Amino acid sequence: MHVRGIIWILALLCMIYGLGMLVTACVALASASHSVVMFGGYGAVLVLLAGAVSLFSGPAPKHLTHRDGFLMVSLAWLLLSLLGAVPFVISGVSHTFGDAMFESVSGLTTTGATVLTGLDATDPAILFWRSMQQWLGGIGIVVLVVAVIPFLGAGGMQLLKAEVPGPVKDKLTSRVSQTAKALWGIYVGLTLACTLAYWWAGMSVFDAVNHAMSTLSTGGFSTHDASFGYYRLPALHIIAIVFMLAASVNFSLHFAAAHRGFSLRHYFLDDEFKFYILVLSVLILLIAWVALPLPGSSWDEVVFSAVSVITTTGFTVGDYSLWPSGCILLLLLMMLTGACAGSTSGGMKLIRVLLLFRHVRRELHRLIHPHGVMQLRIGDHTVPQGLAESLWGFAVLYFFSFFIVAVVVALSGVDILTSLSASAACLSNTGPGFGDVGPAGNYAALPDVSKWVLMLAMVVGRLEIYTFFVLFIPEFWRK
Repeated sequence: MHVRGIIWILALLCMIYGLGMLVTACVALASASHSVVMFGGYGAVLVLLAGAVSLFSGPAPKHLTHRDGFLMVSLAWLLLSLLGAVPFVISGVSHTFGDAMFESVSGLTTTGATVLTGLDATDPAILFWRSMQQWLGGIGIVVLVVAVIPFLGAGGMQLLKAEVPGPVKDKLTSRVSQTAKALWGIYVGLTLACTLAYWWAGMSVFDAVNHAMSTLSTGGFSTHDASFGYYRLPALHIIAIVFMLAASVNFSLHFAAAHRGFSLRHYFLDDEFKFYILVLSVLILLIAWVALPLPGSSWDEVVFSAVSVITTTGFTVGDYSLWPSGCILLLLLMMLTGACAGSTSGGMKLIRVLLLFRHVRRELHRLIHPHGVMQLRIGDHTVPQGLAESLWGFAVLYFFSFFIVAVVVALSGVDILTSLSASAACLSNTGPGFGDVGPAGNYAALPDVSKWVLMLAMVVGRLEIYTFFVLFIPEFWRK
C-alpha cells in the first residue's frame, strides 16, 4: 500500500476544499456577511497546510493499486466531511458538533438531509457553502483529482473505479485524465446552463447559483425552508425537472450525444436509459392515479415529486408524505433504486435492477431449457458471469445495510415510518423521507445516535457499499 501517495492525494483534496472555502469567502464579502474572516482564514490555513503536507510527503504518486484507491476514496469522504463541518460549528448555525457533522456529511454525499431551520434568514455564505459541498461531492472530488493530475498514470484508474458509481464503467476517452476532464466539462457546462435558466425564469442570481449546484449534484439543499415550494412559477419547476433528469442520466450518454451533434437517438439506444424512462413513466402514472383525486393535488406536484425522488435530489414543492400509503410505498421503493449509473444520483442504480431482472428471467428459462446456452446481455455487451454474481452480493449487502440502519434508528426511540424512510433516504442519498423527516420536517429532532448511524449510511451509500465494506475484510490489509 502506497501510504505516501495516499497522503499526497488527500492533501490535494484538502487544498481543493480550501479553495472552495476561499470562493465562499468572496460570496460572504459580496453579501456583506460577517463570516468573511472565518471562511477566508480557514480556507487559507487549509490551503497552506495541505500544500505543506503534499510537499513533505514526497512527489506525486505515479501508480496506485486497487487497495490504494478504495482506502483513499473512503478516507477522502470522511476527512472532507470533518473539515466541512468546521464552518457550521464556528458560525453557530449548528448547536452541536454532531449536527455540524450531519450537515457536512449530508452535503458532501449529496444526500440533502438537513438539521437546520430558518434557512431564509441564514447567513448567505453558509447557504453557499452547503451548496458548494454538494456540488463538489456530486461528480466526485476524486474524479477532479484525476482530471488535474494527468501524471498519476495508471494509478488514476484506481481512483476512477472506486469513485464513479455503477457496475459498468466505460471510459469516455482512451486516457483516464481525459475521461475525468470530460466528466467535469459536462458537469460544469450543465451547471452553468441550469444557473442561467433559473435566473431567466425568475430566481435571483444567488438562488440560481445555489439551486443549480444542488440540482446538478442531485443534492437538494435549498436556500429556503420550503425548498422549491417557495417558488410558485411553473417555469422554474419545469427547468428543475429537466436538469434533475439530465443529472440522473449516465454522463457517458451526454458525452456521446455531444460528439454526435447532440442527437437524442443515442440515448434511446441505451438499455438502462430506456428502462429508466419506462420506470419513471409508470411511477408518475400510478401516483397520479391515486394522488390527483385528492384536494389540492396537481400534475405539477406529482411529476416534480416523482422526478425529485427517483433522481434522489430531494427538492420538494409540497408535502408528499400526506399522499395515500400506496404512493408512499412507491416513492420509498424509488428512493432505494435511484436512477442511472454513471450519474450524480444515489440509490442502488437502475442498471443493477435491470440486470437482476434479466438474470432471474434467464434462470427461469433454464428451468425450461436446462441444456440451453443463455447469456446475460446489456445492449451489445455480454455481461461476465462474475459481474452477474456480484450484483446479487451487492443487492443483499445493500438491503442488509438498510435493514440494520433502520433497526438501530428504531431502537433509539424513533417511530417505524420515520426509521424506515430515514434509513432509505440516507442510504440512497435522497434526503427527505416520511414521518418526522418528511418534506415538512427535518432530521433535527432525531436522537444523536440515530444521526450518527444515518451519517454512516450516507457515506456507505455514496461509496456504493462495496468500496466501504471491503475495508473490513482482513485480507485487504495483508501484504
